Amino acid sequence: MRISAVVPTLDAADGLASCLASLNGVDEIIVADGGSTDQTQAIAEAAGAKIVTSERGRGLQLAKGAAAANGDALLFVHADTHLAPGWHALAKQHLENSNGPACFQLKLDDQAWQARLIEQAVALRTRIAGLPYGDQGLLVTRAEYDAAGGFRPLILMEDVDLLRRLTRPVMLGGDALTSADRWRRDGWARRTLRNLTCLSLWRLGVSPDRIARLYA
Repeated sequence: MRISAVVPTLDAADGLASCLASLNGVDEIIVADGGSTDQTQAIAEAAGAKIVTSERGRGLQLAKGAAAANGDALLFVHADTHLAPGWHALAKQHLENSNGPACFQLKLDDQAWQARLIEQAVALRTRIAGLPYGDQGLLVTRAEYDAAGGFRPLILMEDVDLLRRLTRPVMLGGDALTSADRWRRDGWARRTLRNLTCLSLWRLGVSPDRIARLYA
């Protein structure tokens, strides 16, 4: 299967080059930009990515990126995440043996013990609840993505919303190395509590726009 990678961006110049370089092996890269004013689009062009633009909002950006992709499978990756070497072989093997979605193991770019604890909790949540977040990457066939209705134009929680409409994802062995900047900025406990609160509010039916004000 041909794999198209879709990366949503908004002023993501700091980590984008690393993210795009890690996607070596995909058949095409789509950068879905929400109006960056930094060097994001120049970096994407230098990497050979196709750029599509939309209004700001990760769900809307991902939907537009997916619509522009030509692959038989779609790989959604955040701009502050890069996939560890070997991911492509794992993805290809999965697609040869399964039509269901898959994700990678979260790895935070920090040596703190709190980072390891969060990684273990995320792995447990993914295995038990089948609920990875977008910073773990999401690999899904075009057929299942389209059948599920794709991403809705949500500013936040777009990954949780889509996963509720897909079959249960499996976690592949490779790492998705993701920035821990929000945890370093807000504090490990405070940021984790904020993330859990956002998920709880979503389950209670609070609008993504209201949740986004808490998440920022």
